[in-house]
Amino acid sequence: MSTTFHLSPSANGRPLYLAIIAGLACAFVIGKTLPSTMDAVSAIIEPLCANSVTGSTQDAVEPISSHALPNVPGKRVTIVRVFYGPGGFTPAHRHAGSVTAYITKGEIRSQLAGGPVETFGVGQSFFEPPGSTHLVSANASLTEPAELIAVFVADEGAQLTTLVK
Repeated sequence: MSTTFHLSPSANGRPLYLAIIAGLACAFVIGKTLPSTMDAVSAIIEPLCANSVTGSTQDAVEPISSHALPNVPGKRVTIVRVFYGPGGFTPAHRHAGSVTAYITKGEIRSQLAGGPVETFGVGQSFFEPPGSTHLVSANASLTEPAELIAVFVADEGAQLTTLVK
């Protein structure tokens, strides 16, 4: 059994032509706006990276995404990837909102004020309540890199990370 499709400018073919034209128009618009959208996301996430002081030349924070929460007015979720080189760390700091960290590579040592130093491995996570002081955030290894994904939920426009002096 064989099926043959005929594309003609007849009334039967118009919805298909319109769908193709609409799809091409959408692809064009997305292609034109994607660079400015990525610039906007980077501008929102930049305060997180702006005052970062780290312990390794390989330490870095990479923005992944940032979105306003439509069901929670005034709040934004921001996701970043944090790379720690061997022996890398971030000095004591606070975050503007809640943070959940998920370890994707290596082991991370972490300590919140009033709590013990803990070591988290791949597949484990930890939570930082709003306003808590993160005393230790470091790669547990002096020879291997480590990495985590951090998910922030904070007020729109808030500086996500502030170093503790």
